[in-house]
Amino acid sequence: MNVKKTGLYAIIVFTIIAIMHVINGYTSVNIDGSILQISRWVFVASLLVFAWYKKSLTTWIITAMVVGVEIGLDFPAFSQNLQFLSKIFLRLIKTIVAPLLFATLVVGIASHSNLKQVGRMGWKSLLYFEIVTTLALAIGLIFINITQAGVGIKIPQALLHELPEAQQVGWQDHIIDIFPENIVKAVYHGNVLPIVVFSVIFGIALAMLSEHKKRPLLNFTESLAETMFKFTNIIMYFAPFGVGAAIAVTVGHLGIDILKNLFMLLMTLYLALIAFILLVIIPTILFIAKVPLKQFIKAVKEPVSIAFATTSSDSALPKTLENMERFGVPRHIVSFVIPTGYTFNLDGTTLYLSLASVFVAQAAGIDMSIGEQIMLGFTLMLTSKGVAAVPRASLVILIATASQFNLPIWPIMAIYGIDELMDMARTSVNVMGNALASCVIARWENEFDDEKALAFNPDMPDEAYEKIEIHH
Repeated sequence: MNVKKTGLYAIIVFTIIAIMHVINGYTSVNIDGSILQISRWVFVASLLVFAWYKKSLTTWIITAMVVGVEIGLDFPAFSQNLQFLSKIFLRLIKTIVAPLLFATLVVGIASHSNLKQVGRMGWKSLLYFEIVTTLALAIGLIFINITQAGVGIKIPQALLHELPEAQQVGWQDHIIDIFPENIVKAVYHGNVLPIVVFSVIFGIALAMLSEHKKRPLLNFTESLAETMFKFTNIIMYFAPFGVGAAIAVTVGHLGIDILKNLFMLLMTLYLALIAFILLVIIPTILFIAKVPLKQFIKAVKEPVSIAFATTSSDSALPKTLENMERFGVPRHIVSFVIPTGYTFNLDGTTLYLSLASVFVAQAAGIDMSIGEQIMLGFTLMLTSKGVAAVPRASLVILIATASQFNLPIWPIMAIYGIDELMDMARTSVNVMGNALASCVIARWENEFDDEKALAFNPDMPDEAYEKIEIHH
């Protein structure tokens, strides 16, 4: 038995089971529910065997997601008890973020002592972020106007929830929040951008010291950075359990019936995000970043799958930093661009918010002009900065903006019902967009390593990667 054979068996089993479910759902033939359930678990077993032979973390994560879906479907009550596993995984990840960002940024800036490059990367990143998020905004508005998903919707009683409270936040508050009041407080609350600002200033200050004064701190931060990457690798062994549990909790909590009620809205979002990937992300990969598409997909599939299951960009940050550095983006660019993008480059969230806000208006029977929609979209783009790390924080932004534009709150109850499923998709696109942004900036800085990109293998052991580093 080998990887190819087990993979082929898993595909055959999946095909047979899919045919059985189609026959049961769309023909007069009724197949016993227990037979369908057993057949699904046979597929799960075949997938577990394939993952065992494949010995790839990505394969184990995807397999865990399938197992999670099945547990959520068959044992919805039990699945809610698994939430502690996903919470443990998220907590472990959050312990990595601050020291990893601090160490990689300080090393990147202080070891190069090229302070002009920091400023240059800053304005290039912001320019790129604003162009891409504007395109995301436009695609969201176009799709919701085409599908008219909110027109004539009736909210089922089961979807009526108590919505989270929303506080009005002005643009001045967003600017203030960028700067750290207390670095320990920023670390405690997981606010990425204040940590980035502190680390950049610290790195610039260290770079301005004489060699013998900065060397001890530089050696310490270099050692800290390497230690945190090893720390990440250890925690990633727990990722399949955390990811599988997160999916099981979501499916067990929501069930499948909820999709029928809001299928149009969910499909509009997913189609719009797919369009964004096809029309913006892939052309940017091929013609602006000029990186190999197949290898880029390999580099992002692991962090994207983690983000998809946990609905938190934070959970994918350490692996994204590591994979993009291995992919050929220098550490000082990776550690600057990706964390900054968590605040300014929320492609998936921006697209979702523009789409969801017009959905609210459609559901309430309010006819918004194109000008009003654009103004609403840009307001959302400004107020959404910094929500990527927090699951479902964008819903709070949506409520606050709806109040600001005198839109009713009740249609948001429908969105709240399936927000976890929507959050999965938009968070995945956020992570993908930020990974790509680091490639774009590296290419603009003429520092992208094409040899590393072509040689990238997510399953490459650390020793082999270090040999490539030494060779370079």
